[in-house]
Amino acid sequence: MNLKKIKILAIINIFILSFISHFMYKLFPNILVSFFFPVNESIAEHMKILFTSTLIYGIIDYLLLKINNIKINNFKFQLFITSTLSIPIFLIIYLPIYQILKENLIITLLIMFLTYIICQIISYKLLTSKNYIYLNYISIPLIILIYIIFIILTYNPPQIPLFYDNINKHYGIKRTYQ
Repeated sequence: MNLKKIKILAIINIFILSFISHFMYKLFPNILVSFFFPVNESIAEHMKILFTSTLIYGIIDYLLLKINNIKINNFKFQLFITSTLSIPIFLIIYLPIYQILKENLIITLLIMFLTYIICQIISYKLLTSKNYIYLNYISIPLIILIYIIFIILTYNPPQIPLFYDNINKHYGIKRTYQ
């Protein structure tokens, strides 16, 4: 298997992982799961799906690259970039369409799939480019920082439409002890 085939597999499998990610908090409603997976139906919380699914699949991606003895550069950096860039790429495409059509599951899924395609093209380019040693070193701390931001926003969301759950009519995590 070559790198292009592995990246095509990544697109499909990250997309599948997204469905699992969507329901993780409903299946396992606890504080730890709330850090990594969406706790409500707001647009902002769903950005965890893009980020976490890409990162989780990164483990499988890494193993496939090693098993197939494919020489790559910048694995940690490309993982940080693709998981992070998936958020603005998705939002840039999705938000104008959402303003016009409101929620449409098919369109949302197509945009998500397109986002994964774009991110895996970027991944391919980074894996085959020159080695950015220092960027690889800072990637893991930056991923942790993004999760810290996710946690803060889950438990203290700004009162703006991006963070509002239109289905359940609340912001952030619904606390049952209030």
